[in-house]
Amino acid sequence: MRRFFIDEPLGAEISIQGQDVHHISRVLRLQVGDSIVVVAPDGSAGIAKIHSILMDKVVLALQETIAEDKEAPVNVYLAQGLPKSDKMDYIVQKAVELGVKGIYPMAAEYSVVQYDQAKKNKRQERWQKIASEAAKQCGRAVIPIVEPVRSLATILAALDAETVVMMLYEGQAAQGLKQALAQQYVKNYLLLVGPEGGFSAQEVALCQSHGACIVTLGPRILRTETAALAGVSIVMYEYGDLGG
Repeated sequence: MRRFFIDEPLGAEISIQGQDVHHISRVLRLQVGDSIVVVAPDGSAGIAKIHSILMDKVVLALQETIAEDKEAPVNVYLAQGLPKSDKMDYIVQKAVELGVKGIYPMAAEYSVVQYDQAKKNKRQERWQKIASEAAKQCGRAVIPIVEPVRSLATILAALDAETVVMMLYEGQAAQGLKQALAQQYVKNYLLLVGPEGGFSAQEVALCQSHGACIVTLGPRILRTETAALAGVSIVMYEYGDLGG
C-alpha cells in the first residue's frame, strides 16, 4: 500500500496537498475509494481511503490507525563530505533506507566540488526530495532532514554534549569503529565521513579538540560512499535495528 507523509495530525478527514496530489492522481492514477497509508508529523500512521481528488488537494477519510515500529532505537546522524558527481544522491537515499535520523552535507577541505549559495540551496532541495522518496519507499515513520551545506567546524560547534562523534578516518587510528562502539552506548551518534580525498590533518585535529573518536573501518581504503554506508550499517547493527 502506498505511503504518504501529511502535514497535520491524524483526524477523521485528511488533506494532501502539493506535489503529492499530482503523484497520486497522475503518476499512480489512484482513484476514489483506493486506500493509502498516511503518516503524521509525530510518526503516527493510519490507513485512509480517498474521498475525493481535486485540482489542488486529495481528501481522505481515515479508516483506522495502525501501530508501527519503524524507527531505530538510536539516532544516527551522517555528516558527509561533499563528493563528486551524483554520489551524494546515492548516499542520501541509502542512508535513509538504513535508518539515519538526519544528514549533514559537509564542505570539507578536500572536497573537489564547490557550490555557491544558490547551488547549495538547490542541492539541498534535491537531496531532501530524495530523502522523502526513500522514506516513503522503505516505510519510515519520519522523513530525515537534510541540513544545509555546512563546514566541519560549524557542524561540530552546533552539537550537544550528549552526541558521540565518530570520525571515520583512512589514516592511522588507534581503534576500530566496532571497538569504539563497545566502549560507550548513547542515544545519539554523529558519523563524520570525508570526501574522496579524505580528511586533512587540520580537520582531524579539530575533531580531536571536540572530543571525537577517530576510528577506522579496517585495513582497506573505502570509497567515500562505501565508507558512509558501512559506518551507518555498523552502528545500526550494534545498537539499532539492522539485522533484527
